[in-house]
Amino acid sequence: MYRTWQQFLAFMGLFAVPGVLRVVGMEIFTSNEVEALNGTEVRLKCTFKSKHPVSHSSVAVSWNFRPLSQGAEESVFYYQETAYPPTEGRFKGHAVWSGDIMRQDASISLHEVPFTFNGTYTCQVRNLPDVHGINGEVTLRVVHKVSISDIGILAAAIGGTIAIVLVLLGLFMVYKYCNRHAKTDMELQGSKLQETRELQERELQANILQEKKLKASEKERKDPTVW
Repeated sequence: MYRTWQQFLAFMGLFAVPGVLRVVGMEIFTSNEVEALNGTEVRLKCTFKSKHPVSHSSVAVSWNFRPLSQGAEESVFYYQETAYPPTEGRFKGHAVWSGDIMRQDASISLHEVPFTFNGTYTCQVRNLPDVHGINGEVTLRVVHKVSISDIGILAAAIGGTIAIVLVLLGLFMVYKYCNRHAKTDMELQGSKLQETRELQERELQANILQEKKLKASEKERKDPTVW
């Protein structure tokens, strides 16, 4: 296949020989750890970079699984031009393609994950002639579902807090309303009292003036010398 060792090593990306294309390693990016609730869906994200043009025919994606406990590595998913989901094993009916090769996305999703999916997932991407590079790894931790009782307690706590806040807000609004009306009533009473006092003073002055006029009139009648 290769005429010389130099050509073989050049294809493997170890040496550069004139006239032979050097292989550039793939760059693959994954999350270190992902957590999912038992029975839910989780997306295992895997993106890549390549120095060469990307196409559906040139890119091949392999996902493999290694359980936390000792056990053989298992194939999870394969993609090249089209998706090849597993037809047997623990991932049958669970693994689906959720990537986009033209966007350099090689992600997959797992549906209804059980606790047996706990482990390390390896994402391997090859884009000819880029066939070398470090594979991406992501560890999946499947945890227990939140129980109904826990949800009820949480909902009750949130509802109780909201109720307390609403009650306090209501009391504050009632206090402001009553305080405003009490202040208005006091102002009205003060205004009426002031008007009453002014009216009484005017009536008193009018009475004094009337008495003075009466006295003057009586004096005129008694003293004939006063014209």
